[in-house]
Amino acid sequence: MAIHLTAAMRVIATGMMSVIRYVFTLTTILIITKRAACWSLFIMALTGLSTAAFTVFAADIASSHFAANSNSNSNSGSSEAIKSDVSHTQAPISKTIVTTIQQTWQLNLLKEALRRSDSGYEVQQMATQMNQKRKVEEALAGTVDVFWSMTSKELEETVLPVRIPLFKGLLGNRLLIIRKADETRFANVKTMADFRQLKAGQNRYWPDATILEANGLPVVTSYQYTNLYPMLEGGRFDYLALGAQEIGEELASHPDPALKVDSHILLQYRSPAYFFVSPKRPELAAAILAGLESMVSDGSFDEMFNRELKIEQLYREAKFEQRVIIRLDTPDLSPLTPIDRKELWLDLFSMQGAK
Repeated sequence: MAIHLTAAMRVIATGMMSVIRYVFTLTTILIITKRAACWSLFIMALTGLSTAAFTVFAADIASSHFAANSNSNSNSGSSEAIKSDVSHTQAPISKTIVTTIQQTWQLNLLKEALRRSDSGYEVQQMATQMNQKRKVEEALAGTVDVFWSMTSKELEETVLPVRIPLFKGLLGNRLLIIRKADETRFANVKTMADFRQLKAGQNRYWPDATILEANGLPVVTSYQYTNLYPMLEGGRFDYLALGAQEIGEELASHPDPALKVDSHILLQYRSPAYFFVSPKRPELAAAILAGLESMVSDGSFDEMFNRELKIEQLYREAKFEQRVIIRLDTPDLSPLTPIDRKELWLDLFSMQGAK
């Protein structure tokens, strides 16, 4: 009887392992819906995985499952039925990825990360110009596989973030485009109270607008980025804050003799930019993360970053340490932001600035 009981326990254990495996698979497939929440919590509690580790693990399980031979061994007829249902609802993984990314640095970084992950993906650029809201909608629909954006808690909960800051925090170090006639006015700013007397202009779809508003700064918004320049010249607001690495090129692409880059203030807040991946492509998110981590580990990320963004020249011209630093809180910042990984950030957040 003991022998029979032991055999029965082995069958039960084998069946349980099979069920757990397919729960992982189904959770990956349903991860973009609220229906997956309970399964995700159950699996994380059962295994002790963190949220980040679970996402990558689930992506790996899904990728291996759908690549597996349909005749894989199974000890459960019900498990075979589950696998059959999944294989009929999940399309084969495409090696072509569609992106809205046009900018040289971000696109080159994406391609190099994919090359490092040895994934065999081919990148196809979408020519259609889209605002932030449209990119998210297209990613949810599966029309766009990957885009880049400054992060927000809402965005990270909607699509899949790859939490390696693309600009090492530089995007959250903002310089200001102002009217030349207001140069003395900005030079007199010494404190946050002084700065609150000035009105910001922002794209409504950008997370920056919410950050500025949360810090009690007056903000005027537009749904069209290009409208902000004539609005600034016309006196609708007093400054347009852009990332230090992009502001010169942006002003040059919207030439206006009445506008200039302010030389006095650095507006600073923690707001990393990430690659964001369609929830329909978890295996792609895992591949990009693997490639970026490889680049960070061997120093090639920093080498490419410094070269393509001309960081030494930027530091020289921006004179960050000679500016009055206005530091803002980012109340919507995800607790999963890798702030403790010093290798992912520039040293700008530790500067004292002018007094």
